[in-house]
Amino acid sequence: MDLLIRPAQPEDAAAIVAIFNPIIESGKYTVFDTPFTIEAERDYIANFPARGIFHVAIRQDAQKIVGFQSMGPFATYTHAFDHVGVVGTYVDLAERGQGIAGQLFAATFEAARQKGYEKIFTFIRADNLAALATYQRQGFQLLGTAQRQAKINGIYVDELMVEKFL
Repeated sequence: MDLLIRPAQPEDAAAIVAIFNPIIESGKYTVFDTPFTIEAERDYIANFPARGIFHVAIRQDAQKIVGFQSMGPFATYTHAFDHVGVVGTYVDLAERGQGIAGQLFAATFEAARQKGYEKIFTFIRADNLAALATYQRQGFQLLGTAQRQAKINGIYVDELMVEKFL
């Protein structure tokens, strides 16, 4: 698939929400439990941290955003974590398994190195084995399980902690 990976822009908010909200509403792939509005997403993009990285993947043949990945600082309350970023990856439910995430990771890894990051960290729902496999293909190592980390609709969800050193 021929993709263009570029930084997200506030004008991408509607397309991002169109990908993100069905993932949230499925209740299967993320611990986010409340859909986003286009306005909230536009504001989020417009006010994204300077050290943050937010990419969209555009399918060239359809000129359609089919995935996005964002990474921000692990913490801002101390400089001790300035070298660590936290990443999230989302691909349109209808476009999975086509290498979109891999191209997003390549762009994010390069941008992360340029911004001084040395390590990337994230949580993955323990029941989202496809996401775990995707992250492991990108060189992330499993650290452990945070048990009953989230509670969604009254049901506890474990999360896996993974990291990758750049």
